[in-house]
Amino acid sequence: MHITDATPAPRLAAGDGVLTVIGESLVDIIRDPRGPAGGQAHPGGSPLNVAVGAARLDLRTVLVTHYGQDLHGLLLEEHLQANGVQVVNGGSAATSTALATLGPDGAAEYGFSITWAISGASLPALAAVKGSTHVHTGSIATVLPPGEQATLALVEAAREHATTSFDPNCRPAISPDAAAARRQAEVFVAASDIVKASDEDLRWLYPDRAPEESLQAWLELGPAVVALTRGASGPVILSGNGRVEMAAEPIRVSDTVGAGDSFMAGLISGLAKLGALGAEGRRQLQTLTLDQLHAVASYANRAAAITCSRKGANPPWSAELGELS
Repeated sequence: MHITDATPAPRLAAGDGVLTVIGESLVDIIRDPRGPAGGQAHPGGSPLNVAVGAARLDLRTVLVTHYGQDLHGLLLEEHLQANGVQVVNGGSAATSTALATLGPDGAAEYGFSITWAISGASLPALAAVKGSTHVHTGSIATVLPPGEQATLALVEAAREHATTSFDPNCRPAISPDAAAARRQAEVFVAASDIVKASDEDLRWLYPDRAPEESLQAWLELGPAVVALTRGASGPVILSGNGRVEMAAEPIRVSDTVGAGDSFMAGLISGLAKLGALGAEGRRQLQTLTLDQLHAVASYANRAAAITCSRKGANPPWSAELGELS
């Protein structure tokens, strides 16, 4: 078991709760045909990106994850420390890697060498979620054995005293069985208060219906808020009170790496600013007005746009993003 305590990020004025993110950390090796030959190594993994994005938006953040004691693991540890993310590291295998090859439009295609196991830190991980106001998970950590059941157990343990969120961030190269991934996603949707997915996720999981139909079906499984990101078409958010849609921010795209994770971090941060997280905030989350949903969607939309405007998963800081409005 290896635990690293980095300096926590400042607290949000909206409350002093802790966000715990559960999921993979890995090193992205990015190959860009528009740049020099070879690849550059960068910290990555959807949950790690969400944790860093949330910490940059002033949420005190813990990441329950796995990486090895190797050069790639050192890169991840330094990155998390530099961004004020506290780490509970539950694994000892080599650090996972993802090879991202960028196309002419900046979109990324991935190949993976992944391990997901957090059994080496079961008790610290449980303590982290029990001490949290909000718990988020998603992506590989929710589908890849042997750690996916531990991820679900931690989310379920959090439900009594925390709000929870989920982003499937599907990786067919890791979990090619769409039917199994769909069943697993629906388990996490039903255990979550907030869910975000991309149109690509929902087209892969439910090829026989439109993404927004699938989003509506997920809302009926129990979450209070469900969000759909659609790249250049902008996001849609649904709740029991209605629907919000907006165009994407007009920016020059460098690449799309980490854009959805920045949206997720912005969504969590925006809801925290509204006092809509935690057991005490769940009623507020369930009764958000359309104006409030629009403000949160706009905030998250700006976060994603800023990330797209620069290379790699480099989410905005609170001073760049501005206030919820």
